[in-house]
Amino acid sequence: MSTIAAIADAVAAHINAGTYSRPVSAERMYQPAFTLEDLKDLRVSVVPRTVGISAASRDSSTFECVIDVGVQQKLPAEAEQAEIDALLDLVEEIADRLRLTRLPGAPEAAWVGLAHEPVVSSESLEQHRVFTSVLSVTYRVRR
Repeated sequence: MSTIAAIADAVAAHINAGTYSRPVSAERMYQPAFTLEDLKDLRVSVVPRTVGISAASRDSSTFECVIDVGVQQKLPAEAEQAEIDALLDLVEEIADRLRLTRLPGAPEAAWVGLAHEPVVSSESLEQHRVFTSVLSVTYRVRR
């Protein structure tokens, strides 16, 4: 299995092992495309995004792997603001679980950083009334 796919699997497993304000079931996938019907339930997608490779020594390299964690859900007709706030709390809980932590399923991968962009996709809200937020987590592996 490729380095980035193994790390993505470990990220999904680590997210699923956590305790959050609402039930979470993260799934690794390559194409997180859902219908509006699918998004009535919370979806947490773990997607391998990029790998940067640089020299570490004469005979080893450093792989910087970026994994996107997308959180999506169709919003209710009422109390939209409160639901967005609750979903943002959940995204922050997931970020707290991932940051500064080695993954049990990939202990060779060192956590490097995390970006949260978009915090909330205005396009997704406007066009489909769907909350979409993405965490991009970077891990470094030397091999």
